[in-house]
Amino acid sequence: MSGSLQFGSQAGSSNMCGVTLMNTPIGRVVADVMATKEGVALVEYPSMIRVDGRKLLEFDYAELSDALGEPFDGSIFEEISSTHYGRMVHLDDRTLLFANPEDAAEYIGFDLLAHG
Repeated sequence: MSGSLQFGSQAGSSNMCGVTLMNTPIGRVVADVMATKEGVALVEYPSMIRVDGRKLLEFDYAELSDALGEPFDGSIFEEISSTHYGRMVHLDDRTLLFANPEDAAEYIGFDLLAHG
């Protein structure tokens, strides 16, 4: 049909990653801190907040603890977050979300060399 939309798929990377946070007092502060970072966008819903970023999202626990006025760590991150896309890496002092697994290679043991 002429004039109709054609559907297909794209094999490329979006270069995006993101996480959904609960819209609680702690989730709100975390989202507000992340919104100050370059390339990060928020989409707000009544019960959740989407945090989307280009290439890398870094949730620095010291920075978030300062903003909250109380300790923040990986267990609290797990409590306030639900779905995510991108490769997630939890470290002692931060959580990282990578848009591309190649960028997380040093953290996850991803072998960038072709074998065989």
